[in-house]
Amino acid sequence: MKFGVVIFPGSNCDEDMVYVLESILGQQVERLWHKERDLKGVDFVVLPGGFSYGDYLRSGAIARFSPIMEDVVNHANKGGYLMGICNGFQVLTEANLLPGALLHNTDRKFICKNVHLLPQSERALMTNHLEFDRAYQIPVAHGEGNYFADAETLKALNDNDQVLFRYCDAEGNISEDTNPNGSLENIAGVMNEKGNVFGMMPHPERAADSDLSNTDGREIFESILKNFVLS
Repeated sequence: MKFGVVIFPGSNCDEDMVYVLESILGQQVERLWHKERDLKGVDFVVLPGGFSYGDYLRSGAIARFSPIMEDVVNHANKGGYLMGICNGFQVLTEANLLPGALLHNTDRKFICKNVHLLPQSERALMTNHLEFDRAYQIPVAHGEGNYFADAETLKALNDNDQVLFRYCDAEGNISEDTNPNGSLENIAGVMNEKGNVFGMMPHPERAADSDLSNTDGREIFESILKNFVLS
C-alpha cells in the first residue's frame, strides 16, 4: 500500500501519521503539500489532524479549497480510499465527501484526553477486523468534534452501516455520560455510503506505538491493511 499524507498550513499531526504508517506499519508514504496537484500515485490519502489555516471561519472550511483538494475529491469520486482524522474529518464534511457537520463541543471547551470507542460498522475497512464487543482506548484533542446530521441523514447512516465508532466507557457501554462532545448518538466517526471515505475525531495514530503503552489505535490501521492482504 502506498499512502499519501496531505499537509496543510496548520497541520500538526502529519508527522505522527507518517511515523505510524511508515515506521510502525512498514508502508510506503508520500508527503503531499497542499499546493501540489499531484497525488503521486498513492492508493490511500490521509488528511491529518491539526488546525488547517488556523481554523478560521470554520474548522476545515478554508482547507477544503486548497489546490490539492481538487485531486483528493477526484480520487475519492473514482473510488480511491480517503481518511480524515480530527481536522481531516472536518475538512471532509466541508468538502461534502462525508455527511453531517462537526460543531463546537457542547461545553465550548477544547477536549484533550483518552476516550473509549466501540466499533460499529461490519463492512468498513477500519472496523471489520476489530472486536465488536471491545472498547478501544483512543485519544481525542478537539474543540469542534460535536457530530451533527439531520434526522434523514442520521437514519441513512444507521441503515447503511456507515457509523464507524461510538463513544463508550471502558466496558463498552454507550450512554450520554460517555459522550465527550455532544455528538448525536455518541457518533465518533462515519464513512460514505460507497465505503471508501472515512472520518473520525479521535486520533488512532496517537495510540499506535508500544512506547506509549497503548496500541489500540494500531489495530485500526491494521484492520485497513488486512483488507488488502486478504483481497
